[in-house]
Amino acid sequence: MVIGIPGEIKLDEYRVGMLPFGVRALVEDGHRVLIERNAGVGAGFNDAEYQEAGARMVETPHEIYERADLVVKVKEPQAGEVATTREDQILFCYFHFASSRELTEGCLESGLTALGFETLTNDHGGLPLLTPMSEIAGKMSIQEGARCLESHMKGRGVLLGGVAGVEPAQVLVVGGGVVGSNAAHVAAGMGACVVIMDINVERLRHLDEIMPPNVSTAYCEPHAVVEHAARADLVIGAVLVPGGKAPVLLRQEHIGMLKRGTVLVDVAVDQGGCFETSHPTTHRDPVFVVDGVVHYCVANMPGAVSRTSSHALGNVTFPYVRDLAGSGLEAFLNKSAGNRAALNISKGKIAHPAVAEAFPDLA
Repeated sequence: MVIGIPGEIKLDEYRVGMLPFGVRALVEDGHRVLIERNAGVGAGFNDAEYQEAGARMVETPHEIYERADLVVKVKEPQAGEVATTREDQILFCYFHFASSRELTEGCLESGLTALGFETLTNDHGGLPLLTPMSEIAGKMSIQEGARCLESHMKGRGVLLGGVAGVEPAQVLVVGGGVVGSNAAHVAAGMGACVVIMDINVERLRHLDEIMPPNVSTAYCEPHAVVEHAARADLVIGAVLVPGGKAPVLLRQEHIGMLKRGTVLVDVAVDQGGCFETSHPTTHRDPVFVVDGVVHYCVANMPGAVSRTSSHALGNVTFPYVRDLAGSGLEAFLNKSAGNRAALNISKGKIAHPAVAEAFPDLA
């Protein structure tokens, strides 16, 4: 199989879809690997490392999409990339279709096969290819949220951990999964007073057992979310519906009820966002203000720590890429229900129920 690794062209995206060790193993398996020149530079991997691993360098992404049977990348293909894909081509990356009708329509029209990192599951129902990026995004949500609380960012001017004689910030984390638990750990480690909410009582019991004393739990229901958010200095939206659109936690009318300078970090913005006032931003222009409330809505947060993220992503995606390349698409999908869950679009039709629910008229 011919496997292509293009450079990422999404704004402020510096990750790379495969590490040199993965290239070497695929070449040893008998596959041809094409990589766009400088594709790994943003993550700290130079062309020589890929060439030494056996990759063939190409000059343009067009060559990748023209020649590759399987394209492995990080973020969803941009409009120009979708236009160059082929009907018999497999793309394996993060798509987050539910947040973009344009992307969904483009991939349907192209006839390509879209396998989503974000919907592939393991034998336990977990999301192995999403988990490491969720860990990073959870940790970063507090790092970026703390910065946005500073006065020059139009935040409340609050230090997350406080100091002697001055109380710490109040942090609300909505969602007790991978993102939320990592966010809560970091916020607690910085000395904040943290509340973490979830709809799963068993999950809340587990969090109660493992979290430090300055983290408390609360059941996530709409009125409680608004009440806790009104007391918070920093709110982390960490909800997830695999493959589907994120539920809205705070609506437009609730934003004005929050304290002026409160910071909202919407980690779910790549799935449509969990605050009604959210819209995607970039690392170079990360925030906007609505009714005095600061919104941080960067849709590719892990892209800012590209070397860490590329290592973490490559470690978990490579076994699946190798399996897919070695066995072929049909055999790969037939191996497990978890592999089949990765299939989002196939032959011009929506294959994942969550995407179909988001766009019923396209299903």
